[in-house]
Amino acid sequence: MAANLTPEYLEAERFYREAKDPEEKLRCLQEMLRTIPKHKGTDHMQGDLKRRISQLKARIESGRGAPKRKRATHIIRKEGAGQVALVGPPNVGKSQLLAALTEAQPEVAPYPFTTLKPMPGMMRCENVYVQLIDLPAISEDHVEKWAFECIRTADALLLVIDLAAPDPDLQIERTLKSLHEARIILYDGEMTSASASFLYKESRARIVANKLDEEGARDALELLPQLVETDLPIMGVSAKTGLGLDELRRASFELLNVMRIYTKPVGKRVDLGTPYTIKVGTTVLEFAGIVHKDFAHNLRFARVWGSAKFGGQIVSADYALHDKDIVELHA
Repeated sequence: MAANLTPEYLEAERFYREAKDPEEKLRCLQEMLRTIPKHKGTDHMQGDLKRRISQLKARIESGRGAPKRKRATHIIRKEGAGQVALVGPPNVGKSQLLAALTEAQPEVAPYPFTTLKPMPGMMRCENVYVQLIDLPAISEDHVEKWAFECIRTADALLLVIDLAAPDPDLQIERTLKSLHEARIILYDGEMTSASASFLYKESRARIVANKLDEEGARDALELLPQLVETDLPIMGVSAKTGLGLDELRRASFELLNVMRIYTKPVGKRVDLGTPYTIKVGTTVLEFAGIVHKDFAHNLRFARVWGSAKFGGQIVSADYALHDKDIVELHA
């Protein structure tokens, strides 16, 4: 079975070959494991990646032959359809956003650096959940270095700024500068060469301009695209009043580049409960392997409702599924 490696995987593999630092190599290997298609044809490659990641982690933690020490970590285990990190300068309302979008109860206070550790919350987007992670503020004066590791492991990021502040444009520029200094580079997918770094596709990030309810905020939002040199989309919201939060939920889900697929057991009604969330572009055969490895090995054909030309159409194994498709697998 062909591996059908994604462009994201191949980019991460290239940067792995160029990387010199063990931690950079580790990040590249983790990105390769995250982006590799999950099906029977890549089982061996997935196992090899996991082995190499484990060995490299042990090497980094051992510190050139010193007794192995377990390092403290602030990484939050991913849940739901994907993980989205909230980043930005102090007092822009990240914690207030987390509280407004999820059932989490972070400390919200009118002074900087209230958030001292990553705070997760589950945000409902129609019938799936997206995990939000509120991180400590990023500023020129102070930053928790481990926050960058959380950003690197997240699937997408929301750069939060304060429209009521006198300098929302500088907030964007300073945050992007801090990310760049941490070798977290936002790029448009056309990059051909760069020093080994952790890359974030611009399609996986948004600027969230908070406090849209404040006086003068709408004028500031309208001016922002003219003041900052970035192609990142800018969304105006108010965590206080709820303005724009529904649009932010949908945008967060879209950033994950995933789709919802429902299953229909043969001879039974479709299961419209919790859908599978899989990467956009996944084929019928790849989806069969996600449902159960035996399906991928023994798949004879599949019927699809939704994106197919007619309901219940028989499709080939390489048919690319679409969001909210219903799939009936025949083995």
